Amino acid sequence: MKIALVGYGKMGKAIEEIAVSRGHEVVLKISSSNKTDFTKENLAKADVAIEFTNPESAFENLQTCIGADVPTVCGSTGWLDSKTTVEQLVQARNGSFLYASNFSIGVNLFFELNTYLAKLMEPHGEYDVVMEEIHHTAKKDAPSGTAITLAEQILAQLSRKKDWVKETEEKTTDLAIKSVRVDPAPGTHVITYYSDIDDIEIRHTAHNRKGFAFGVVLAAEYIASKKGIFNMKDVLGL
Repeated sequence: MKIALVGYGKMGKAIEEIAVSRGHEVVLKISSSNKTDFTKENLAKADVAIEFTNPESAFENLQTCIGADVPTVCGSTGWLDSKTTVEQLVQARNGSFLYASNFSIGVNLFFELNTYLAKLMEPHGEYDVVMEEIHHTAKKDAPSGTAITLAEQILAQLSRKKDWVKETEEKTTDLAIKSVRVDPAPGTHVITYYSDIDDIEIRHTAHNRKGFAFGVVLAAEYIASKKGIFNMKDVLGL
């Protein structure tokens, strides 16, 4: 499989290492230093594009990749107000697109655990719930995309919570997400249910970027020959 990497920072390089180890070839690497190479002609050399940049450039990058009719995997967060527009473009061009807030296999299993625990906690109103996410200082969005996914899963199951909020709840129906930025910290997410009697806590801690990079390459392998809009549940058969 030939891969175009749109975003060649620490994550892009980790993806490249995993991809090459699995027999794939990276035919295009786009960073801030060679933006003029980011053309439809160059993208056409790839079987799949992997977009991993930042909230400011992700939407435009995705339009370019999908407009070049290249199956596209996106791991950028903070751009989701434009996600519907991107999906409409994919459908209009009969393309292939996969977005995930987190590509780690462990995190996606954690998503399933989070949903199940929230469902179990629904009848037990004596427990309140709070979230914390910890990332490196270079991460621009807060809360993280993973934290927002976890929060939305809880809101879907826990009727006493209506909205997620940053840092501190103002109403009992708020789910507070505390964001911490410290180096080094690849990523930790903690959900705590607490009462006067006891606490119940689930936690996922990443030790490095390899788990995320491996999941991205699996996603690219999955969509390279498919049409449609997918997520990591599809990739992992969850």
